[in-house]
Amino acid sequence: MAIEALTPRSYLRRPLVVVVAVIALIFGLSHWQLSTFVITPGTATNVPPLIKVDTLQTNKHPDQIMLVDVYLSQLNVWSWLLSRFQSHQEYVTIHELLQPGIPVNQLDAQGFLQMQDAKQAAEVSALRALGWTVPLRASGAIVTGVFSHSPAAKAGIHVGDEFVSVNSTPVSNACSLLQAIAKLPANTAISAQVKKVKISAKGALSWSGASMVHLTTAAVTKSQSSDSCGGEVIARSSYIGVSSEDGVSSPLPAHFTINTNYIGGPSAGLAMTLSLIDKLSAGSLTGHNPIAVSGTMDLYGNVGDVGGVAEKTVAVSATGAKYFIVPQVEVGVARANARPGLKIIGVTTLQEALRVLRGIGGNAIRPLTSPVSAKN
Repeated sequence: MAIEALTPRSYLRRPLVVVVAVIALIFGLSHWQLSTFVITPGTATNVPPLIKVDTLQTNKHPDQIMLVDVYLSQLNVWSWLLSRFQSHQEYVTIHELLQPGIPVNQLDAQGFLQMQDAKQAAEVSALRALGWTVPLRASGAIVTGVFSHSPAAKAGIHVGDEFVSVNSTPVSNACSLLQAIAKLPANTAISAQVKKVKISAKGALSWSGASMVHLTTAAVTKSQSSDSCGGEVIARSSYIGVSSEDGVSSPLPAHFTINTNYIGGPSAGLAMTLSLIDKLSAGSLTGHNPIAVSGTMDLYGNVGDVGGVAEKTVAVSATGAKYFIVPQVEVGVARANARPGLKIIGVTTLQEALRVLRGIGGNAIRPLTSPVSAKN
């Protein structure tokens, strides 16, 4: 009877059942999302060809200055299991990427906003290094996160929207938005003028004119009863549920376009700044040496640290770059992951980076368009 049970038909059915079970298991594991993300090496992209400038003269033979990106992916159980067999990766938790209470679906918008900020800082810092006087003007408070189930979420506020007034009182920066809301009793109806943002699928941001948005404040918990801004402790009676940053406008002598399609985050700031200077200068800023760069840039020429330096160094090692400029605090990590012959150089400011480039044979800055002839 035992032999009779193993007919060809029933014999073939067993592996089929196993295959179906395995497929179902993989499908289930691939839909079980984790709160962990993985950073893996990305690509090194030459920046000067991505830059378009109107009204100013540009260098027809710019240097090779590369920004370096990484891939950030949320893991499911299946991809986590597979990742254990891969090299050159870094794990980060959702709490390292987002404030508690901010949903994960805002991560892309935050990254594109950070890239927009990096472009603005690069343009301002590059023009100042070239000799222009670039004024900075407070423009409002830009939303960097919207908390789940908050008044702002219910009112349709999104990452990138800019508050310019609350109940007819102008909002000039993030602190003034906090102060305008904090003093109001809970359940107060407010009318805010907000410039709504549009973020394209490729990550380009554009803003509409200000429109009226109506919200009702919510009561704070004991742990939310105070906040700090600019070193000042602010007592809070209510909140609307947003985090924000200072909005700044900066009149420029030209219109710049930097094509960073699908790339988010702030770490290309220094690379874009150096590329803009190179594009608007005579001669070679790098001494014709191909270089890679990673580091944030603020509006005052300071270089900040970035994430995924080990993975970025692996990406750079696959290129022909001779030098990799990184924030000073991350030199050790970069050197530990660099291929032989790739020189790692740390900097803390734009001026330091420019001195480094002169030290490897680059020319001093010579603007192709005199700053005196441009309207500031």
